[in-house]
Amino acid sequence: MEFIVIAVLAYLIGSIPTAFLAGKVRGLDIRQVGSGNSGATNALRVLGPAVAIAVLAVDAGKGALSVLALAPLAARAPDALPTARIVAGTACILGHVFPAWLRFKGGKGVATGAAVVAALAPKAAVACLALFIVAVVLARYVSLGSIAAAIALPAAYAGLYRGEAFSARLFWFFVAAAALVVVMHRKNIGRLAAGTESRLGEQKRPVT
Repeated sequence: MEFIVIAVLAYLIGSIPTAFLAGKVRGLDIRQVGSGNSGATNALRVLGPAVAIAVLAVDAGKGALSVLALAPLAARAPDALPTARIVAGTACILGHVFPAWLRFKGGKGVATGAAVVAALAPKAAVACLALFIVAVVLARYVSLGSIAAAIALPAAYAGLYRGEAFSARLFWFFVAAAALVVVMHRKNIGRLAAGTESRLGEQKRPVT
């Protein structure tokens, strides 16, 4: 029962539509401009860097809060904490990607998922962040960096956490999370293949 409560609370936290609310403050629906995605990258494109940084921070905070603060509430026994953290992280990411308030159409889970990973396996998170930065700097495609980091996550975890530090449950959670991020970027993958994906800093939409 505790796990169910934690999952519901984590989903509600994750489903807070940060970018959408930021757009509403500026008098627009972020789903109708830019890429149409309710995430930090589209907030950068449409609302500018200051707002995008705030959106990114809040979206990441949702993941960290769910794993680090909510999960321990369900873990009455020490051996239950790892599972509680996975449950909370999963629910938070799903809330961000599929928020009930926006008809289950939210962000792509990168910022929130990255914070969850950082809370669960910080060394793997740092490795994937480094790959993300390299990909974005070289290609100037945020989507490419996100996809590359997601795909690398399970391998990074398996390579950096060995022996008793390795958790099969956590590994498969990372596999599922990475797959979700890739699936949510399927349109970006199509545009990357066609050469029509917007690079970082291109086609910024004015705020009206």
